[in-house]
Amino acid sequence: MARQLRAEQTRATIITAAADLFDRRGYESTSLSDIVEHAQVTKGALYFHFAAKEDLARAIMELQSQASRQIADEMDARGYSCLEALMRTTFGITRLSVEGPIPRAGLRLATGGVAVKAPLRHPFTEWLDISTRKLLGAVKESDVHQDVDVDAAAHSLACFFVGTRVVGRALEPVTRQPRRVAEMWHLLIRGMVPVPRRPRYLALTAQLERETRAC
Repeated sequence: MARQLRAEQTRATIITAAADLFDRRGYESTSLSDIVEHAQVTKGALYFHFAAKEDLARAIMELQSQASRQIADEMDARGYSCLEALMRTTFGITRLSVEGPIPRAGLRLATGGVAVKAPLRHPFTEWLDISTRKLLGAVKESDVHQDVDVDAAAHSLACFFVGTRVVGRALEPVTRQPRRVAEMWHLLIRGMVPVPRRPRYLALTAQLERETRAC
């Protein structure tokens, strides 16, 4: 049992070290030797868990995917309106990115040419599915204009959300991300939400930004 626990801890250490390097340097510029040194493990320990750098990348992307799904499922279970659940999901994913390297590295890997192979789904596909489902529900709940093209809105939201993180990575500290997501929602709310319902969701945006920055 103790040996299994040590193995799990070593695996987690390797993944975290790899994620930190992938996030800061990029996938191509990071070698397995770099990861071994950063994780402070032996090459044998690394190869026991991962046969190749690509396997490490997929493990990181899978962890990112699991975390995103878990946040979305939690928001579903709490009984929020569809639009509020979607907003809380984006801020939840943002919080994870601020707190640790794995979600940040997962995004960089997804935008950096690392192949996503079945059964793992591309994170952008998952985000599109979540956004589409929630926006369809928001239309039914009259929180989004009835004539909104949901497919186009979901695609634009996913691009906007990913783009704020990609651009931000190059230009500003990651702690700025909650503000950028809030700015995104201010624009989307003014474009999609009927006037009588806007104050509620604009206030929620400010609240979620404060909560995410405080974490």
